[in-house]
Amino acid sequence: MFIETVPNRASPPAVLLRESYRDENGRTQKRTLANLSKLPGEVVAALKAILKDGTLIGASPEELQIERSLPHGHVAAALGMIRKIGLDRLILSAARDAEARRYCDLVVAMMVDRLIAPRSKLGFVRAVDEETATTSLGEVLGLGKVKDREAYEALDWLLERQVRIENGLARRHLEDGVLVLYDVSSSYFEGRHCPLAQYGHSRDHRSDRLQIVYGLLCTREGLPIAVEVFEGNTADPTTLKSQIHKLRSRFGIKRMVLVGDRGMITAARIRDDLKSSGLDWITCLRAPQIQALAQDRGPLQFSLFDERDLAEISSPDFPGERLIVCRNRDLAAERARKREALLVVTERELARIQAQVRRKGSHLHAAVEIGLAGIYVIRTSVPAEDLGPAHAVQAYKDLSRVERAFRSMKTIDLEIRPIRHWSADRVRAHVFLCMLAYHVEWHLRQVLAPLLFHDTDLDAARAERSSPVAATEPSATARAKKATKRNANGDRINSFAGLIDHLGTLTRNTMRMPLAAKHPLTLLSKSTPLQEATFKLLSFDPKRVQ
Repeated sequence: MFIETVPNRASPPAVLLRESYRDENGRTQKRTLANLSKLPGEVVAALKAILKDGTLIGASPEELQIERSLPHGHVAAALGMIRKIGLDRLILSAARDAEARRYCDLVVAMMVDRLIAPRSKLGFVRAVDEETATTSLGEVLGLGKVKDREAYEALDWLLERQVRIENGLARRHLEDGVLVLYDVSSSYFEGRHCPLAQYGHSRDHRSDRLQIVYGLLCTREGLPIAVEVFEGNTADPTTLKSQIHKLRSRFGIKRMVLVGDRGMITAARIRDDLKSSGLDWITCLRAPQIQALAQDRGPLQFSLFDERDLAEISSPDFPGERLIVCRNRDLAAERARKREALLVVTERELARIQAQVRRKGSHLHAAVEIGLAGIYVIRTSVPAEDLGPAHAVQAYKDLSRVERAFRSMKTIDLEIRPIRHWSADRVRAHVFLCMLAYHVEWHLRQVLAPLLFHDTDLDAARAERSSPVAATEPSATARAKKATKRNANGDRINSFAGLIDHLGTLTRNTMRMPLAAKHPLTLLSKSTPLQEATFKLLSFDPKRVQ
């Protein structure tokens, strides 16, 4: 049955209740069952809703109850991105049994939870359990009742699949001839029972705490591919050999350029690991090596920089390698300014500096050392025809993207520390989980860059530099964003964390009506303009993320 409105010349239209049927020839016909023209308009509208399989809802507030309202938008953004890039399928792989699917859902939930509100594993259990949920995450994934032990069992299950998952990420994002960024960081440890926790060089400036060391492999764009955890007293260079094995044997990459800092790719590692493996590299010389090049009419002469800030030299101390000397004029000028400032300090301060110069080992003795201020030397084995000087310099500077990943994982977004696990495997699983969460965050940042303070015209800004040695000035787009706090479309600009928080105000509401008590409704709150812009960029509907 259906309700049809039929025009009636100059009179009000007729409102008829009709049904369709087929005549003896099989043709579709319709017949009138009742004339509803005299019924009030709201009654006719209610009947239309009922005939369309709807439910009649009264105007009284008691007839429509909001049973539960949970933050949902940030869950939909993170979970939708995991589905979009197929990370959940990679984690689950060919496993189809119920236990594997359950563990995979819990791992995905832990990644999303770490993106929206980092907390302990027990805090995660309370946040997704159906009884104590703080977001829609457990409801959307259908987790139901979650036990404490399940979170730890899911971590153990994830660690068993780390090698396969990293291999899958490498197949997606690495290929022969690629530039690979590698760096090491550390995080302090809570407790004293984990065999990985040792005293070592603390990048957190917490020498009073035990720590772990972990190395991160990234694409040139800063997308994390693999992570490995080491004992807290492991020296950076000694971690390199296992990364070479990982790239060559596990990932099957035969031609690559490994980019690492001067503390990582040392002369010993080049001699013993990189050259023997047939790999190319890009790194930077240490200060004593640079000073040696500038001594006794060596190849590094300051006249090289009369008209430029980048020059390529060679030295018998580095046979078969290219040395690209860079002079950062801004840094040199800043140090010169500081030296001039020393001339106007009080006599007491000048006396202190004179005493410093007289001390054994002072760095203020030689004029050549002062002249080397702002100079660094890139060291690489890559032939010039494969990688020009400017591109080699930029490749080394791209290491800052790994540092950005460490900052995000450690403190800003994912809070890898404090580490509360005791067993070595649980610590490794925790760090791997944080890496996977940052992998998702990287993709989110790329897509949502127009709504963030990110410079979306970075390549154009780099092209405007006089040389790759110079700092990249923000593009016109980035400057406009910063000044107006809005993008070109008028959308408000946020930090990543601020945008995630705002998305959380898009709630998922479970509603129930007395006339259909056994059939609750799920409705999302009305999206704000910023939320609409976010999901338009993400290209999926928050209502349909499951």
